Amino acid sequence: MSKAVKPAPASRLGRWWLKWRFHINILLLLVPLGFMPKYFADASLFRGDSGLGERDIGTVQVGPWSVQLAEMRAEAPTPDGPAGYMKSFNAALCETCIEPVKAAYLRIGKPRSLRAAGVIFFGTPYRLSATLPIPERTQADAELWITLEGWDGSMHQASIPLRQASPATVAWLAQRGGK
Repeated sequence: MSKAVKPAPASRLGRWWLKWRFHINILLLLVPLGFMPKYFADASLFRGDSGLGERDIGTVQVGPWSVQLAEMRAEAPTPDGPAGYMKSFNAALCETCIEPVKAAYLRIGKPRSLRAAGVIFFGTPYRLSATLPIPERTQADAELWITLEGWDGSMHQASIPLRQASPATVAWLAQRGGK
C-alpha cells in the first residue's frame, strides 16, 4: 500500500498560511488578554466592589436624610442620540432613611414642583442610579438638585454646585463655549 502524499499548495498565500497559521491563532488568543484589565475594572465598578462610581462626590444632607453621591464615570457627558448628552450618577441612601424615602430625583437647576423634579433614581436603596440629561446651554455655575420624597408626602431638596459634582462636565461645557 502506498501512502497518499499531499501536494504543497501552489499559491503564495497557501504557503504563507501553512507557515504562519499557528502564530496567527496564538495572536487571536493573546489580543483579548490585553483588554482584560479594563473589563475587570468595569465589572468591579458595575458590581459595586470599587464603590459607587469612579468619582465620589460625598454625602449630601437633604432635609433630615442624607445621600451618598458619586459620578459613575469621571468623564464628559456622552451623546445619546436624539436625547442629547447624558451623564450617569449613583447614590446610596443612609441607613435610617431607607424606609421613609419613597423616591429620589436628580435635576440641573431648581425644580419648580415635584412634577418637574427631574430624573428618578432607580435600583436598590444601597445603589441607586440615574442618567441625567445635560442641556448644551447649561451654565458653568449651575447647581445639581437632589429631591427626596417621603412616604408621608414630605419633600426635601438640596443642591450642590455642578463644579463640585462633576468637574469633567464643567470642563466640557467650557470647551463647547456658547454652542
